[in-house]
Amino acid sequence: MEEPANRKLILTVCCGAHGVQDGLGAALYILMPILAQAFGLSYAQVGMIRAANNCASTLFEVPSGVLAERFGERRLLVFGLICAGAGYLCLSSATGLWTILVSLLVLGTGGAFQHALSSSLISNTFDVTQRRSALGIYNSSGDVGKLAFTGLFGLATGLGAAWQGVVAVFAMAALLVALAVFYVLRHADVGGRRPSALKTDVHTEPGGWGIHDRQGFAALCLTVFLDTAVQTGFLVFVVFVIADKGISTHMAAFAVVLTLIGGIFGKAGCGYLAQRIGVRNSFILAQCATAFGIVALVLSAPLAAFVLLPLLGMFLQGSTSITYGSITDLFRSNRQSRGFAMIYTVSSLSAIAGPVVFGLLSDHSGLDAAMLAMALVSLLAIPPSLLLTGRSGQHGAV
Repeated sequence: MEEPANRKLILTVCCGAHGVQDGLGAALYILMPILAQAFGLSYAQVGMIRAANNCASTLFEVPSGVLAERFGERRLLVFGLICAGAGYLCLSSATGLWTILVSLLVLGTGGAFQHALSSSLISNTFDVTQRRSALGIYNSSGDVGKLAFTGLFGLATGLGAAWQGVVAVFAMAALLVALAVFYVLRHADVGGRRPSALKTDVHTEPGGWGIHDRQGFAALCLTVFLDTAVQTGFLVFVVFVIADKGISTHMAAFAVVLTLIGGIFGKAGCGYLAQRIGVRNSFILAQCATAFGIVALVLSAPLAAFVLLPLLGMFLQGSTSITYGSITDLFRSNRQSRGFAMIYTVSSLSAIAGPVVFGLLSDHSGLDAAMLAMALVSLLAIPPSLLLTGRSGQHGAV
């Protein structure tokens, strides 16, 4: 176990990497309308572009954890940040649809080398009495990063800065953080290669992947898939919805910021709610509030919409604190990391499908119809959640 000073340093480094990676990913929500306007993209193309990023993250989510057993977390964390910086650097000089797609594929690849790696570092650094609070701080750092990067992007472009310049600055920030992560973790001598880990084969142990409630896990996967589709679809298209109410694109971009602000409080609040009233009741409440909020947003005037967004964001994003916490009820204690990796993959698959499906629906029937469809999908996530019986509000990084 590391010394207290090293623990804080390692946690700080992991939080920094988390904040940058999640911040770069969230900034795409604001960047999409700008790219659509600059390159004449359709709603369906916007959804496909965003899905490219999520597709890369999905493909490398579980492999990143497996590779860490051979190469250690340190190298892979740095690799992920370098990919994120390279993706944004390429995006800053994009000339069309295909350049944008390649940039987001590289960015998504980098994003996959982060959550499981940092969580593993923190779990191995802190003892059992401090581990959950440390992971809670780590989780919050991602939301802070999302808020910071989207806020800075919206502010900079609102003040007249060229989006290409802002994207290039973000790329440099990712590369500098990569250098800092490598230096600090190497100096602390953590996250290196662990050849002995290769001797462990999950298939030689009883229970395989450690799922002791397969029906519950299947229900959780379906619940998370539907819930994530709404979350990602909403964040991709909410700026377009606000802009359709007569607000400029630069001002409408703050809709994402307001939603994320609500999400920061929602993740903590819904986790506490799940502990108090149970997983099923809290999830039903969150999904009903999300569906009602989306319908209200569609019908509301511009000013009322901005006021509504933080409250809607609380329930829209806070539901992850309820669903992800169920992993601890469905997997053996020594297979929690694999359980989270599997559910992250389900979430990533949904994040690919959601924007594409809702983008196609927007092109065919209009944005309002797509938003109302999101409200319906929120309610459809309730039936499978009834099979979840845990009371845990603990959750992994999202």
